[in-house]
Amino acid sequence: MAIPDYQSIMLPLLKLTSDNKEHKTREAVEALATYFNLSQEDLTELLPSGTQPTFSNRVGWATTYLKKAGLLESSKKSFFNITERGRKVLAQNPSSINVKFLNQFPEFIEFKLATNSNGSGSAQQSSITESTATPEEILENAYQGIKQELVEEILSKIKALSPAFFEKLVVQLLVKMGYGGSFREAGKALGKSGDGGIDGIIKEDILGLDVIYIQAKRWDNNPVGRPDIQSFVGALAGQGAKKGVFITTSRFSADAIAYTPRNETKIVLIDGQQLAQYMIDYNLGVSVAKSYEVKKVDLDFFEEE
Repeated sequence: MAIPDYQSIMLPLLKLTSDNKEHKTREAVEALATYFNLSQEDLTELLPSGTQPTFSNRVGWATTYLKKAGLLESSKKSFFNITERGRKVLAQNPSSINVKFLNQFPEFIEFKLATNSNGSGSAQQSSITESTATPEEILENAYQGIKQELVEEILSKIKALSPAFFEKLVVQLLVKMGYGGSFREAGKALGKSGDGGIDGIIKEDILGLDVIYIQAKRWDNNPVGRPDIQSFVGALAGQGAKKGVFITTSRFSADAIAYTPRNETKIVLIDGQQLAQYMIDYNLGVSVAKSYEVKKVDLDFFEEE
């Protein structure tokens, strides 16, 4: 089944603690995964940032909100248990527990108001009240949306400039990724082959123990097809080379992606989307407009000797 949202986790989580024992988040994640019949694939699905499993994040926020409403309480480091209020809520046999349900508790309203005053006005309060996404998911989805807009803007800029600029950009990117030694050395190699199907050569490492051949296509919308890749592989064979990178501002057809050379030649395909993503990741042609740090409590700091 699909991974449940954090509000759907609240009632099963509260029921889990009705044994009046102390529980740890990791234990709760395992028990709830069984309850929701989640697969290993579900449990390893990560947030967009890739920093935390989605289900663990949602269990964590369900726990936090139940604590803020006074239905759960922290007992000791990383442990929590049900409160008297939590037991009374379960005695009412609710069909579900969600943010709207928790609004009946003054402590939760106070938490929402405090979050709202430290956030960005009513939009922050609305996200807590209505959204089924956790705060991290809201933040990361917004970040991914901004990043995708940046990707499209980068590609638009590249396509409007000359092929020579694109070739220079490719070298700068590969150098930032650790290839080619210095930019000066890499720049000398570009465009020197002049052989059909090859636009440049760059060192694989700073010592130049091996080289990588480059094909760079600054195309608008036309996809790179299988014949283009086969031509590049043939050009590599003519040079006795076994490693190549084909970079385009466009995209690759399905046949091009599926094509695998029968010899030992290794080809890496980088389309426009991936190219722009690499430029963002390696800070090429972009600058930081604003940074946000997401912090959490250092539990070791609060551990008494």
